[in-house]
Amino acid sequence: MVRNSLLGSIALALGVTLWQMPATAQMSHQHASEAACNETILRCASKVTPAFGADGTLWLVWMAGGQISVASSKDAGRSFSTPVQVTKEKLNLDWGPDARPKFVVEKNGGIVLAFSIFRDKAFNGQVLYTRSTDGGGSFAALRPITSNNDSQRFEALGLDADGSVFAAWLDKRNRVPAKQSGKKYDGAGLFFASSKDAGASYTEARLATDNTCECCRLGLAFAGPGRPVVVFRNIFEGGVRDHAIMTFADPATPGEVRRVSKDDWQIAACPHHGPSLSISTAGTYHVTWYTNGKARKGLFYARSQDEGRTFSDPLPIGRSDRNPTRPYVLAGPRGATIVWKEFDGERTTVNAMVSRDDGKSWSKPSAVATTSDTSDHPLLVSDGQKTYLSWMTKADGYRLLPIGDES
Repeated sequence: MVRNSLLGSIALALGVTLWQMPATAQMSHQHASEAACNETILRCASKVTPAFGADGTLWLVWMAGGQISVASSKDAGRSFSTPVQVTKEKLNLDWGPDARPKFVVEKNGGIVLAFSIFRDKAFNGQVLYTRSTDGGGSFAALRPITSNNDSQRFEALGLDADGSVFAAWLDKRNRVPAKQSGKKYDGAGLFFASSKDAGASYTEARLATDNTCECCRLGLAFAGPGRPVVVFRNIFEGGVRDHAIMTFADPATPGEVRRVSKDDWQIAACPHHGPSLSISTAGTYHVTWYTNGKARKGLFYARSQDEGRTFSDPLPIGRSDRNPTRPYVLAGPRGATIVWKEFDGERTTVNAMVSRDDGKSWSKPSAVATTSDTSDHPLLVSDGQKTYLSWMTKADGYRLLPIGDES
């Protein structure tokens, strides 16, 4: 549930950490133990991020026991390799509702990974990165993605067509200088950098745009080779926190800030509920988001066929009487898919809609999976042939489920 106050948002985030309580269950789909779960195994994970390699291997990166771990599956998630620890010691990982580790898998099997930690009790963060050059067997020492010592959080990583890596994150380095000069400063800056050496190093961080909402995940995709696109919750005039999109001319040249929808959500707090972005092979931008604005409330979808200059009228997603949350969109090999969560008072259900005409029309919602306990956000992932729901739940463990009739 999205709260309309910072206190409520923090309380929601604390609920996520209730997963990190002990269990003896190993990496499998067996039911949860009654004991607490503070181990580093997948069964104890609170956040799980998936990606397929070029060879069809499923890779998972997860947070558990204060550490980041990686494992792979050759059988679509039915069994996994022995986990490899990315971190060597327990860290104060960013446990915010919109935070999770991010990674990309290169064509040669290399892995580039980033995540954020809390530096202090004021929730100032730091984005750390690492890479594996031996197919996930080991990872390099952690390094900060920028030398700046202010707060960085909500990183996003994307693998470009030429193998370079594009990174974007929210950064508060401009806050203190603005206040020192007597200027009002809201939110954070959207910063970016890129890596031409498979994630070994990154260019100097640069500002794409300032005064964005400081606590919502970013959506990242590519409009074409060398053309990253970022969708984010912006702070517009009057403190309105609606969504915006930016298409880069190249990895070093930010584009214009363009508004996705005029929801008119004026709020002086953190929604902790960011957008999702996917771009089809035809160049259509697909965006999903949450708002509690004056113009509309709930989950919505819109599409753009002119690189974000204009968007279709927002399409409502989910049943308003079941608190729909966490929409995620993916333009897969045989159509676009949207998933989201709903809660009926007893069970949480992941629902899905599929479009076979690049977002012009959508199927009726259908239930894909349910759980009676806490759960991670529903994510979508594709192996180039099928689209899958990736979902971690406390009661049922990790699940990878095909969506639609793509068999």
